[in-house]
This record gives sequence, C-alpha cells and structure tokens, in this order.
Amino acid sequence: MNDQLNKVLQKQQKQISEPEKVIDDVVQLVGFIIGNEEYAIPILSIQEIIKPIEYTRVPQVPDYVLGVFNLRGDVIPLIDLRKKFNLESAKQSDDTRYIVLKGKENIAGFVIDRLTEAIRIKRDRIDPPPETIHSETGMIYGVGKRDDSMLTILKVEALLKRDF
Repeated sequence: MNDQLNKVLQKQQKQISEPEKVIDDVVQLVGFIIGNEEYAIPILSIQEIIKPIEYTRVPQVPDYVLGVFNLRGDVIPLIDLRKKFNLESAKQSDDTRYIVLKGKENIAGFVIDRLTEAIRIKRDRIDPPPETIHSETGMIYGVGKRDDSMLTILKVEALLKRDF
C-alpha cells in the first residue's frame, strides 16, 4: 500500500513540474444561420441566447441597428445581421433568436435566423480568412473545415465595434 501511494505521489509531482501538452487544441463555437450561410462564434463570448423580445427603435442609427431592448435592466443595442451582411430582411420566424454577445467593452444583441449546434473544431482545421478579405479590419476570424462543409467563424470584437 505504501509503495502504491509513493507511485501516485511521484506521478502527481511529475505532472505539476512538467504539465502535459494539450493533445487536442479544440475551439468551442456556436453555429447559426444567416440567410443561406452558416456562421459561428466562440461560445465564451455569448452572454445568452433568447427568443425575440420587444425592442424600441432609435433615430439616426444605421439601418442594421433595429433599436435597443431591455435585458434585466441593461439597455442593449439590437443589430440585424442580415442587414449588416447586406442581405434582404426576412420576417422573424419561430426559429429566430437574439444572441447577446459580450466583449471587452461592449455588449450587443444580434438577430439570427436560427441556431444550428454547438461545434467543437480543432484549431489546426481553422484557416485564416482569404487574402481578398482585410483580415485586420474584417469580421472574419477564420474558415473552419469540417468533413462535409466549411464554416465562417466571426470575430466577436469586430461585430461589437460601434460605428453608430
């Protein structure tokens, strides 16, 4: 018994002094549909996902800013991603959701057509945005390669950047 205890203690000490390398460097995302395309954002940037609620229009803002809504005492801007992505507006359906994203300084709600799934993708399966897109100023973090499709991963801070 004493010998087994020593082996366990030695193993623990080795793990503390030499942390194991992460074998699977996995990014956790939430997928959603806008128009006919699937996009994703890091799960840790999501404050919550809610069904559509009443919002108040605000004058003199870009057309993609629908207004503001009250979420437990916080007034949050509501952005229509269809309009932000230069797509035609669509009537809200039973699948429509608001994704409330939080960044370092900003918080906003985004109207999406529908959620798809929680996604786990290895970091080495994410390519940088195509060279035709300004990677520093654009909204695309990268393109995730899945077995049967590709997935556009968006930058949360770029989505939350206030230009209104």
